[in-house]
Amino acid sequence: MGSLSPAIKERMAQRSGVQQWERNADRIDELWTWIENMIAGWSLPYEKVRIYQDGLPVCAQKLAIVIVQDLAKTGSRNHQLLLHLREKGATIMGTESAELLVREYQFIQSTLNAVQSADKPHLKSDQATLGRELLEQRDQAIADRINRTLGPGEVGLIFLGMLHSPDKWLAADIRVIRTIYPEPPR
Repeated sequence: MGSLSPAIKERMAQRSGVQQWERNADRIDELWTWIENMIAGWSLPYEKVRIYQDGLPVCAQKLAIVIVQDLAKTGSRNHQLLLHLREKGATIMGTESAELLVREYQFIQSTLNAVQSADKPHLKSDQATLGRELLEQRDQAIADRINRTLGPGEVGLIFLGMLHSPDKWLAADIRVIRTIYPEPPR
């Protein structure tokens, strides 16, 4: 979410505390190490791999690569992994509707601004409904993009936030294998 990241981080740190924010960041880092190791253990035909990425708009291939490179430079382990897979021969695909991504950005921005509102219970319910509807529209668009671009014999890797669930809109001949990160011991 680009320019909204500092505001989101600040709100999350206010809600749960800076130490909890840092613990969550450490767990996310561990997750990306686990994902990298898991993928490294697969025998993938990289020249037949298409990578679909949450938040990456459908656009010209060169622009998609520039976006991924820019995010990798900021330290995004996710986008660094995409570049690594590309170096091995995989193709990075623009994945999401730009229009829906703009709507998502505006939605998050309005939600952050609305936290100051006096009518929080009503607002919270409305925002939750809007958020679910927007997420479903994004999931449908993601599935449509995969259905149109993933060819026979190709392998699709999709990196999505955990609230996403485009599976029910994917073509019947696409086999979905989900990886589940093991809950770390407490």
